[in-house]
Amino acid sequence: MPNIKSAIKRVGIIEKKTLRNNMVKSEYRTAVKKFEAAVIDGNKEEAEKLFKEATKKVDGACSKGVLKKNTASRKKSSLAKKMNSM
Repeated sequence: MPNIKSAIKRVGIIEKKTLRNNMVKSEYRTAVKKFEAAVIDGNKEEAEKLFKEATKKVDGACSKGVLKKNTASRKKSSLAKKMNSM
């Protein structure tokens, strides 16, 4: 444990940021899994709805700094390919 006051404060801040990052990451992963499940089931209407939600979550993770810009772009492209292959 740090002894310096500013270092103690930084530990608390890092814990909060880590929790937020994990929450955002979990949300986008869940959205992607739901979309992929809909694609596997062949449910086109639901897949279209979940595609929008998944891309929105990926963009949100990118804007929060959880994902890099190119990673987010690659993930969205992969989702779009799956959507178009239906």
